[in-house]
Amino acid sequence: MRYRAEIDGLRAVAVVPVIFFHAGFSLFNGGYVGVDVFFVISGYLITSIIMDDLDKGRFSLLRFYERRARRILPALTFVMLVSLPFAWALMIPPQLKAFANSIIATNLFSSNFLFWQESNYFGAAAEEKPLLHTWSLAVEEQYYLFFPLLLIVLWRFGFKPMLYVLLTITVASLALSEWGARDFPEANFFLAPTRVWELLFGSICAFIAFKRELKPNQWLSLAGLALIIMAIFVYDESTPFPSLYAVAPVLGTSLIILYGLKGTIVGNLLAHRVLVGLGLISYSAYLWHQPIFAFARIGYGEFLNDGVMLFLSVTSLGLAYFSWRFVELPFRHTKHSLALSRGFVFKAAAGVTTLLVVVGYLGFATDGFKENYLNNRLTVAEAKTIRLVDKATGINLYDYMVDDGKCKFSDLTVTKQAVSRFENCAENTTRPSLYWATVMG
Repeated sequence: MRYRAEIDGLRAVAVVPVIFFHAGFSLFNGGYVGVDVFFVISGYLITSIIMDDLDKGRFSLLRFYERRARRILPALTFVMLVSLPFAWALMIPPQLKAFANSIIATNLFSSNFLFWQESNYFGAAAEEKPLLHTWSLAVEEQYYLFFPLLLIVLWRFGFKPMLYVLLTITVASLALSEWGARDFPEANFFLAPTRVWELLFGSICAFIAFKRELKPNQWLSLAGLALIIMAIFVYDESTPFPSLYAVAPVLGTSLIILYGLKGTIVGNLLAHRVLVGLGLISYSAYLWHQPIFAFARIGYGEFLNDGVMLFLSVTSLGLAYFSWRFVELPFRHTKHSLALSRGFVFKAAAGVTTLLVVVGYLGFATDGFKENYLNNRLTVAEAKTIRLVDKATGINLYDYMVDDGKCKFSDLTVTKQAVSRFENCAENTTRPSLYWATVMG
């Protein structure tokens, strides 16, 4: 497949708005559509590779999944490993338990199901979830678990039947998305059935371009870029999404892929070395920005402003270059250093995944290492009182903590009820400590 610099530039157009959206810059209220741009690009590139291999009679599922493992897992694993000590140092047990659960889900490429159940993507609580952004990786991997098998089956029937089937699935998924945006917005946002049409737009672009010389078109490529920019700056969290509104960035990306070639204004712009450079590190940048923002908000939320968030955004790009250069490239391209066999790649992936799932399970099963927190992060009096309240009332006060346990709770009504029940409990022979008087203010 011929390399196109403008596709890498398009990745930059996708990732920068996502980073600025998660940083909280109001100008980029629609920056989340960058994920949709990524979906179309991914559908186009992966489908082009599969079709080329099928046409030449050399397609292998093992080789396909090996490529996906080399592309996705090294950087993702590195970011998760680096995140662990920050989670241990900054999170209270309920947060640490939720993070441990997300570690498990991320490694099993099912985090979109987890965050569907526990998060509103646009809610304040989502800002403190370091792995929230991995929902999109889960959607992609679920898609690529089945899509190659579908193409293998359809390939024998010829080009047109394949295209008709993909068009039918695309229309059905888009219709489901439009319906779900109104009646089931959380499921609609996170789950693959209402996102498949975006990836399939990219796949259909690959079908259109297959064995053809694409012709640049100035106006169509400019229209494509305008659609993406419009969505970034006009959409916000109140926009039903994905739905027919998502057609704008998805169609815009498709138009650029098909018509924004070298020689057009858009093609030349996207092929600029700065945008290409950002595009090359876009995957790592996407992985890094959310953990950096989340841990900053958990530990130092009161000190954050636009200047600090801009600095953290730039920091995520610096870390992205490091992990792209020293983690991504060595595993993806043997010429860069690591001539790893396919067997080793699969065994290493299974081993690392198992290790992280075990770590996640330990964090979840121990309620976020609750006993360690009681023994090492609180005073003896505070820990004793919390244990007594928990035993006497059955109310786990950790569920309502919002910082390091020093007299702050997210629901004072529940906390007051717990203290009241604690004071009236026949099993209790001592009054609550002065700590509780401080808590209740």
